[in-house]
Amino acid sequence: MTGRKVSIFGGAHIDRRARIFGTTVPGSSNPGSWFEEAGGGGFNAARNLARLGLDVRMISPRGGDAVGETVAQAASEAGVIDCPFIFLDRKTPSYTAILENDGNLVIALADMDLYRLFSPRRLQQRAMRDVISQSDLIVTDANLPEETLAALVARALDESKPIAAIAISPAKVARLVKCLSGLNFLFMNEAEGALTGRDSAAAAEWPVLLQATGLSGGVITRGGKPAIAFQQGRTITVAPPQLDALADVTGAGDSLAAGFLSAFVEGEPLDICLRSGVAAAGITVRSPLAVSEKMSRQMLEEAIRLVPPAEILS
Repeated sequence: MTGRKVSIFGGAHIDRRARIFGTTVPGSSNPGSWFEEAGGGGFNAARNLARLGLDVRMISPRGGDAVGETVAQAASEAGVIDCPFIFLDRKTPSYTAILENDGNLVIALADMDLYRLFSPRRLQQRAMRDVISQSDLIVTDANLPEETLAALVARALDESKPIAAIAISPAKVARLVKCLSGLNFLFMNEAEGALTGRDSAAAAEWPVLLQATGLSGGVITRGGKPAIAFQQGRTITVAPPQLDALADVTGAGDSLAAGFLSAFVEGEPLDICLRSGVAAAGITVRSPLAVSEKMSRQMLEEAIRLVPPAEILS
């Protein structure tokens, strides 16, 4: 155990994923199989960080249903300290995805209405103030309402706590626009980088475009292409190691964030943080689960050895 305390605010719900057996035929019935597990961007990152030895608390709204119990069980199994706001008369949110045979996403539907009930007033409660003040790092995802995200970032700044965010989707990352300048890092893919007004850019362009929005640090993933990280005028890329096959790309970005932040909270430099993130994502995409049960500090250290050194762009 590192002893570092991380508090994560955001999505903790059920993920339902269907994988098509053959070639996808749009507009038709496609043979396939169905699978479900606990998920959510924040919750995936929380479970990975806990398996990497950090002291992790997960704060999220939840319904009083069987799905909520599934989420609670997953938290317990991963070693996450579960701190939900339970609404007994509501259902726990869900994310439903259809995947190609190769594991890539076809389409997804997010039923997340409950997260709208996580208002800024929740953060004013004594228990929440204590959680933030006792944390070494705050992490949020963009499942929460815009005003709550802004209040959380403001609280972290008041407490001089580093705070990072996970973009979740091109639609939801817009909720972070008003508080980008308060974030230490934002984790996103190229589609989520569209908050800059661009949906594609060369590797060296992304940091310039994102810094123009007020963001001081970020990580951009680009599928099988090198991931990009920037902070305080420095930009690096790290190429993912070659993999024979992908089991499932679900959760890869969340695990990259977890691997990166596990190094960041220990004071490691940017290149080590990004290599750690890329290594963690590599562990995840080899697993059929969004959070690999094999994730551990030892496995991550072994996986980092397979990751190429960072390339410095600026």
